[in-house]
Amino acid sequence: MTSTATLPANLDLGIIGNGSVAALVDARARIVWGCVPAFDGDPTFCALLSPGVHEGGDFAIELENFASSEQEYITNTAMLRTVLRDLHGGAVEVVDFAPRWHQNDRFYRPVMLMRRLRPLAGTPRIRIRLRPLGDYGAVKPETTWGSNHIRYLIPDFTLRLTSDVPVRVIRDALPFVLDRDAHLVLGPDETLTQSVAGFVRNAEEQTHTYWRNWVRNLSIPLEWQDAVIRSAITLKLCQYDETGAIVAAITTSIPEAPHTVRNWDYRYCWLRDSAFVVRALNRLGATRTMEEYLRYVANVASTNGELQPLYGIGYERQLAESEVESLAGYRGMGPVRRGNLAWLQKQHDVYGSVVLASTQLFFDQRLTRVGDASIFARLEPVGELAYALHDKPDAGLWEFRGREEVHTYSSVMCWAACDRLARIAVHLRMAPQVKLWRERADEVHARIIEHAYNEDLGHFVEALDGNRLDASLLLLADLGFVKPDDPRFVRTVEAIGQHLRRGDALFRYIAPDDFGAPETSFTICTFWYIDALAAIGRHEEARALFERILTRRNPLGLLSEDLEFDGGEAWGNFPQTYSHVGLINAAMRLSRPWQDAA
Repeated sequence: MTSTATLPANLDLGIIGNGSVAALVDARARIVWGCVPAFDGDPTFCALLSPGVHEGGDFAIELENFASSEQEYITNTAMLRTVLRDLHGGAVEVVDFAPRWHQNDRFYRPVMLMRRLRPLAGTPRIRIRLRPLGDYGAVKPETTWGSNHIRYLIPDFTLRLTSDVPVRVIRDALPFVLDRDAHLVLGPDETLTQSVAGFVRNAEEQTHTYWRNWVRNLSIPLEWQDAVIRSAITLKLCQYDETGAIVAAITTSIPEAPHTVRNWDYRYCWLRDSAFVVRALNRLGATRTMEEYLRYVANVASTNGELQPLYGIGYERQLAESEVESLAGYRGMGPVRRGNLAWLQKQHDVYGSVVLASTQLFFDQRLTRVGDASIFARLEPVGELAYALHDKPDAGLWEFRGREEVHTYSSVMCWAACDRLARIAVHLRMAPQVKLWRERADEVHARIIEHAYNEDLGHFVEALDGNRLDASLLLLADLGFVKPDDPRFVRTVEAIGQHLRRGDALFRYIAPDDFGAPETSFTICTFWYIDALAAIGRHEEARALFERILTRRNPLGLLSEDLEFDGGEAWGNFPQTYSHVGLINAAMRLSRPWQDAA
């Protein structure tokens, strides 16, 4: 829960969504971010990035004489409940959600946000202020209205608000006493065929049931269940159902640290990040995400297996990067970017990411379609490129824009592609492919060991024949490249703890890059370190650090990309799938077994 008397100046935000659309809601029930008609669309609600041309970009429920607010998710759902209290004992409940449920052998998930308002105490007086903008905050849309709706003519899309609150009261933002339930439906320009109150009540009930059932089917750990469930729901909200793409975050241009130009557009599908999401949800038993994501990969992969690091959620290959002049930026810290130049980079770990994400297909008999020889044949070109590129320079998983090296993590992921293909071939009893891929995996493994382990320093290094550390080396045991008790890995974990750790958090690396030295902690790296500590036997230390990091989540249990070392303030795009993957994986490793509950 959170209580506040002022508009939050940080990322104390909640996410609502349904696989078609997502939005961020602040602690006073103000929708401050949301793109239409999909995650990568025009940010109709862009107040989070400080519109400079027109006021607005938000959808607010303003309580007169506001005193405080309380906010929480309705248990095991993506439905957000905010209670606003005034100075005179009045209170209003706001429930926000995007409708989603199973219907007619498919999911009902329109581009729609619903809000239910309920007076809880006193005579609360509110104002509904709906101020969408278009073209990244540059355009104030024209409006038309009828007896029960208002239409907002956003470029390339028309939003319709339907409500049982009088149209003029909303249109002119008139204050009124809320003395009964009120219902607001914001969605496509379509006429409701039933009462708005009945429509919202039915949607609220069915959406609640959907999420409760989805969570009920998760295989969660005994400990930290609330944190794991909230992270799992958040990951689910970042998958675009139309194509199966998983976005890295639903925002753009929230900087990694105050007043830095390190701010990027994360509303796209990085194959690496998505593979991490798939593996985390697989561990929880939520395998549908994997099936939908692999369908997406099949649509973006070229016939020879060549892959870009990222694609658009609609399979777009070109994601030209530009700066948006009409938005000032998060807390006025621009620039605001649209698109991401990383699509042009070479990041060779993506080949291993795709094969790793696919491996469970061949071994999990619960799936609708288990992996077979035809799917294996589609993966082999990916493996061929992994083998060919394992010792070639790339930009690495940190996406360096000014240098290329043969990054250890990229090489290890290329090895992982060959290794998993060999394992799959064993399972499929394809002897020639077993021999081919095992020989290649062994060859790549030997080369990496020879060049990525620095004998003088006594630990693995960031790049072949290099001398720097980076946090991705913490994954070597989890990927199966070395055993956790291998002295070389143990010394690497210890060296990372000595050189990259500051307090309770980790840098991803400390060497200056194209934009100078990093200033904040990359959140998932801390979870990788916790995981590695447990793997090398420092289990209690890992548990204690994990508990402390959990306190760095925002009041709704959500994580951004980065954390300040000293104050622990959240920075970077939000909510970050990477960070929630790290939380889930660490909790699964560290939790006491369910037998302890008996």
